[in-house]
Formats: sequence, structure tokens, C-alpha cells
Amino acid sequence: MEIAVLAIIFGSIFGVFYLFFSTRNKERLALIEKGADASIFIKGQPKNAAPFWKVLILNLSVLLMGIGVGVFLALILDTYSGLDSDSVYPAMIFLMAGVGLFVGFNLTKKLDKE
Repeated sequence: MEIAVLAIIFGSIFGVFYLFFSTRNKERLALIEKGADASIFIKGQPKNAAPFWKVLILNLSVLLMGIGVGVFLALILDTYSGLDSDSVYPAMIFLMAGVGLFVGFNLTKKLDKE
């Protein structure tokens, strides 16, 4: 039974990627046959865009800092309030992780503008 589930999952993933790449290839061949310029296939990034690794490291670091602050705030709330610790920890971790992602998004926008 477990093997069938794994086969279905991997088969679905393979099917999605196969359809994506085969459809993209057919579209490109059709455009080339009609005489379209090949420059439309090149994904243009602005020349001043930040490299992917900088954006990834920035967002990951801010996310992890948000999770750390969430654990710290949850510990403070658990110690100095009568709130249930089973709900305080996940709530603060998710709240601060969301704040961290939002801050990372805004920092990424600033990084792209520079």
C-alpha cells in the first residue's frame, strides 16, 4: 500500500514536470515556425536586480531571526503570564516568522532598488 502511494506521488510530480516542459517546447517550436524573434525566450531581469543568493540569504536570515524572537517572546509570556504554554509557543513562533518574512520582503524590495 505504501509503495502505491509513493508511486502515485512521484508519478504525479513527474507528470507535472513532463507536461510543463513538453508544452513549453511545443509553444517555442510553434513560435519559431511562425518567425518570432528568439529573444522572447530569454527571461529578462533588470540589470540592477539583486542576485538570487543575496535575496535568499537575506530572507532566510530574517525568517530565522523572527523565529528566534518568537521563541524568546513566548518564553517571556509563558513565564510571566497565566497563558497556556501549549498555545503560546506556536502562536508567537508563527506570528514572528510572518513578521520576519514581511520585513525580509521589504528589505528585498529596497535591495532591488539599489
